[in-house]
Amino acid sequence: MWIKIALGITTLAAITMGVVPFLQSRDGDITDDTLMTYKVSRGNLNVTITENGMLESSNNEEIKCMVKGGSTVLWVIETGTIVQAGEELVRMDTSLIEDNITQQQITYERAVANDIIAQSEVDVAQTNIEEYLHGTYLEERNTIEKSIFDSEEMVKKKQLAFESSLRLASKGVYGSLQMESEQYAVDSARKDLELQKKKLETLDRYKKKKTLQQLQSALNAAQARLAAEKASLKLAKDRLDRDKEQLKNCIITAPAEGMVIFPSAAEWKETPDIEEGARVREQQTLLMIPDTSKMQVKVGVHESKVSRLRIGMTAKVALQDLELTGKIDEIAEVTRPAGWWTGNMVKYDTMIRLDPQPGLKPGMSAVVDIVLASYNDVLKVPVAAIVESADGYLCWIRNGGKIEKRTVTLGDTNDEYTVVELGLSEGDEVVLNPLAHLEQAEKEALKPNNADTSNDTPPQMPAKKTRDESKTKTKQKDSSDASKKKATDPESQKLLKAGDKNGDGFLQKDELPAKDQANFPKIDTNKDNKISISELNTALKAAKGR
Repeated sequence: MWIKIALGITTLAAITMGVVPFLQSRDGDITDDTLMTYKVSRGNLNVTITENGMLESSNNEEIKCMVKGGSTVLWVIETGTIVQAGEELVRMDTSLIEDNITQQQITYERAVANDIIAQSEVDVAQTNIEEYLHGTYLEERNTIEKSIFDSEEMVKKKQLAFESSLRLASKGVYGSLQMESEQYAVDSARKDLELQKKKLETLDRYKKKKTLQQLQSALNAAQARLAAEKASLKLAKDRLDRDKEQLKNCIITAPAEGMVIFPSAAEWKETPDIEEGARVREQQTLLMIPDTSKMQVKVGVHESKVSRLRIGMTAKVALQDLELTGKIDEIAEVTRPAGWWTGNMVKYDTMIRLDPQPGLKPGMSAVVDIVLASYNDVLKVPVAAIVESADGYLCWIRNGGKIEKRTVTLGDTNDEYTVVELGLSEGDEVVLNPLAHLEQAEKEALKPNNADTSNDTPPQMPAKKTRDESKTKTKQKDSSDASKKKATDPESQKLLKAGDKNGDGFLQKDELPAKDQANFPKIDTNKDNKISISELNTALKAAKGR
């Protein structure tokens, strides 16, 4: 895979440059002595990955916004400041929270008052029950019992009077009318006695029970209201306490001693470093205090090479004037997000662990070399001497004043030299950059079924041109291409051409893919609501540098 990538780049570069062959040779023709060649030799070959990365700590104390619903930053400490535990780091707006506390304090006091009233109603309801059982009920019962006693005495009196009247009537003293009156008095007294007994029975069997039920219901209702008021009071107090806690959270202090830094945002991530006046959300990481005794370098390794990485591999890390040795500690299982601004380049984050070293600071740029393989005393040839065609890998060698084509079998490569397993011998002179000098090499590269170059290969150049015409056109095209490359990255031109739907030479926000439109303000540095080729070129360089 590495060889195909390296050769594909070399092939496309040579063909698209439009260089006319210096030598119009065919199989067996005598070669031009001005051809650049390389003598195949044996030697050592190291296959390495070189990537740019950034120094960071593997153990960071994160300082987060704990204000519910977020807040606005009023003041933030400068990044890189050395702080002590308890020192103020961030101050956020408290006006809204203070208003909430005042309003919640009013609600809390009302809840306290309602709780007192509800408790009083419960106490009154309980007293009413006791008052009835031990007071009102007994008083009514005693009153009825006294009435019964009086009625019984009245019945006895009326009965004696009636019996006395009977004796007098037998002697002829009372007439029948008087006797009827005496009988009525006895019956009336007896009826009154029955009425009083009925009242007592009604009181004991019905009225007492009904009254107790009413009083108990009133007590239950009062207790339910009390429970509701207590719940409201607790809720009001919890909200008040929470708002007071939120007020405390508006002042963030350092939990430990160390250097404060802003969290590093990934490419085009919508999490800018905080600043005064910025709106921050709840749980957003605002600052970090890194543990400088546990430092690592984070690099992105291309998908074509990540499969060769192993945990524990040695890596050389260059930090300004300092060179360190580290080991691969972690290889991401999932690729980092790729976007059009990176040319859809797929990379996997790889962590290089470093031993403790004085002077290491988060954010320092690093160049990492990871040795994937080492070969001793192998036959090697420059990648620039190899052409990939439909028939395999080819080289052209100078043999007795003639140019010969050779099919070769290749081994590993470091993108500069490639191990040759078959097809060449030590001492063979291979032609460098044959696509630019040999018509036959160009034809081989343009053969059909060439999977790496068929899609992007320009039409084959005419075979016959005068040397002067070729030199003139080559010089003009080289000059034009050099000017273009100096100004912009070819990848920028491809992306602009692919996205510029209205053909105005700029990218508008609606011309970007939906998933990339959120990054439009970051790329549009001059804020003119369109992305120019220079702004796109700058964004691509920044992304690839990370």
